[in-house]
Amino acid sequence: MEKLKNILFNKVTIGAILLLVQLAWLLLFFYQLSSYSTVITAIFGLVSVLMMLVIVSSKDNPVYKIGWLILIGLMPMFGTFLYLISANKQPAKKLRKAIQASEAHIEQQLEQTNYSSQDVPIADEVKGISDYIASQGTYARHGNTDVTYFKLGEDMYASMLKDMEQAQSFIFFEYFIVGQGQMWDGMKEILIRKAQEGLDVRVMYDDLGSLMVLPKGFKSELESQGVKVVTFNPMVPYLALGMNNRDHRKILVIDGDVAYNGGINIADEYINVDSKLGHWKDTGLRLEGDGVANLTLIFLSVWDACRKEQTHVAAYLPKKSVRAKGYVQPFSDSPLDEELISENLYMDILWNAKDYVYIFTPYLIIDHEMTLALTMAAKRGVDVRIVVPKIPDKKAVYTLTESYFRPLLEAGVRLYRYTPGFIHAKSYLADDKVGVVGTINMDYRSLYLHFECGTFLYEVDALKDLKQDYLETFAVSEEVQLKDLGEGLLKRTGQAVLRVLSPLF
Repeated sequence: MEKLKNILFNKVTIGAILLLVQLAWLLLFFYQLSSYSTVITAIFGLVSVLMMLVIVSSKDNPVYKIGWLILIGLMPMFGTFLYLISANKQPAKKLRKAIQASEAHIEQQLEQTNYSSQDVPIADEVKGISDYIASQGTYARHGNTDVTYFKLGEDMYASMLKDMEQAQSFIFFEYFIVGQGQMWDGMKEILIRKAQEGLDVRVMYDDLGSLMVLPKGFKSELESQGVKVVTFNPMVPYLALGMNNRDHRKILVIDGDVAYNGGINIADEYINVDSKLGHWKDTGLRLEGDGVANLTLIFLSVWDACRKEQTHVAAYLPKKSVRAKGYVQPFSDSPLDEELISENLYMDILWNAKDYVYIFTPYLIIDHEMTLALTMAAKRGVDVRIVVPKIPDKKAVYTLTESYFRPLLEAGVRLYRYTPGFIHAKSYLADDKVGVVGTINMDYRSLYLHFECGTFLYEVDALKDLKQDYLETFAVSEEVQLKDLGEGLLKRTGQAVLRVLSPLF
């Protein structure tokens, strides 16, 4: 009885009921109005036509425009309202202005330091894309950064705990999902202890990402122990603009000298303690040295915006000198502008690859440009291989992912299903030289709506470990063949409908 009471009266259930009631009321409202008179129907038709013109003239990808045009054509006013709520890529005005102001303040401070890509020479073959990334924010490229690649979450977790134990000044913690369990318990104990020792400990988590799994009393418990906490973009129980823009980043910074980035959230499935989807494969990086600065600044830009603070960033930049081969360039991608940094980087790798491109992604919901980049690379003779899960976490999304298999296979792209379970990793590797590891899925939400981050790698030794991981993963995965697709009429129809609705996934 107590369990049922908790389910019925928690904020998730109440919020979901309120949202469903509002959607039902809107549907009924629009239906009643449209049946009231031909004048109202004509007005609805005019509004929907105007909205269609707005969509057609927008800078959105044509694939997503078509989906919304069909939906609005079928349900004019409701589709229009849903577009305004769901397709709006810009965060709420207040949050957007706060982050932009924070970024401007940080950039102003950096002008007084030697933080710049201009003094770090790099090979011509990647200088263009590296300069592009650097021009989009505080994403300078760096040498002098040691990189460690982790092929499993449990390996990275052990290293994270070790570095956290050695923290002397501060710990910055930013994650999409923080779930109750063994993984969080191990980190929480250190975070609280370090805060009580006088360190600057800051925790930021996404409200929607952690909504169903967040430990009870999470924020109040941490704050009572001296940990500073930010809930990013708190959910509200009513239809509102900006709720789609989530903080999907995963960043851990220790003392400004060590940082972690990758696909790994803070929940037990990520370290294979409690996975209902078979073996959970995720990957990440440990950076030590100059390149850590970018991840620190990415964290502070959102932290300061949410807390209305102005951190003196120079005190948090790297102090430890490290000598290492190659270059790293951690970067952020956000819905604050029209720049699709992640997608542009992914496509640049595909267009410039000569021998091979290997890809890990849990979701494959791609637009025309990305499809063209993948297929043309394969047609040029590049060995393009993509690994997706065998056991999906979202069946509708997986069905949508499968809808892209045929055109890719016909072009020569090789596709694999990760047979042991679910692969949550997001990475690229090309020609033994270029790589990306981060939080960025190959889907609409990651590429257009969410706050994301990743690390661009060039000629670092860790790329050898990344390649070895790909080869080992191919060996335990099943390769998808055209003859095995077996797409019946019902499945193809379902996939076509899902393609239309792909902006919602």
